[in-house]
Amino acid sequence: MTLGILGGLGPIATAYFMELLIQMTKAEKDQDHLQMIIYNMPQIPDRTAYILGKSEENPANEMIRLGKQLAAQGADCIAIPCITAHYFYEELSRGIPVPVLHGIQKTALEICGHGIHSVGIMATDGTVQSGIFQRELEAMGMETILPKPAYQKDIMDLIFDNIKAGRPPDMEKFRRVSAHLREKGAQVLVLGCTELSLIKKDYEIGSGYVDTLEVLAKYALKQCKKEVKESYENLIKI
Repeated sequence: MTLGILGGLGPIATAYFMELLIQMTKAEKDQDHLQMIIYNMPQIPDRTAYILGKSEENPANEMIRLGKQLAAQGADCIAIPCITAHYFYEELSRGIPVPVLHGIQKTALEICGHGIHSVGIMATDGTVQSGIFQRELEAMGMETILPKPAYQKDIMDLIFDNIKAGRPPDMEKFRRVSAHLREKGAQVLVLGCTELSLIKKDYEIGSGYVDTLEVLAKYALKQCKKEVKESYENLIKI
C-alpha cells in the first residue's frame, strides 16, 4: 500500500514525520519500508488564523485539492502531519476519495486503557479552542486539562516564535507549562502540535508525554499493513 502525506504544514514537521515512519518500521532491508507520496505545500493558508476568525482563507480547500492529487497518484490513504488541520477532518474526509487518518482520535485510543483519567493538552490556540482533543478524549471517559491563558501563550511562543521561525525552543517555557498542567492534575500531557513533537525529538523532556505525531505515524504504518517495531507499540511512558 502507498501512504499519501499532505505536508508542509509545517515543512520541518513533515520531514520528521517521514523520519518517524522509517524509524518505526520493522524492516530488514530497503524494500521492507513503506511506499509514500509526499506533497510538501507550505503555502496552504494558516489553520489557526482561520479557526480563530483572523483569516477568511479556508485552508481546507487547498488540502482537498492536494488530497485528490495524492489519491489520483496512487495513495491508498492520507496522513496530515499537522494536528490543527484535524479541525477540518470531516470536510477533508468528504472531499478526498481515500481514507484520511485521524491522528487525534488515534491519540485518544492510544491513551485509553492505561488507567489514565486526566490528560493535559499542549496545542495551538486553534486546536484548543476548536475542542477537537477535548471531544475525543472526553468521549472515552477522560477529563481534559487546558493551560491558563499565560501558559497557553507560552505554548504559542514555542510553536510560532521558536520552532516555526527556525529558532531554538525556550525550554524554560516548555517546562513551566508542563509543571502547570501537572499541578492542575494531568497524569499525561499530549504534545498536540507537530512543532512540539520536534522539541521531543531534539531535547530530553522526560516521561509523562504522548506525542500525537508518533501516534499518527504508528497508525499510518498499521493502516498500510506495515509491521511496527515492538519498542513503538506503547507510546505512553508515564
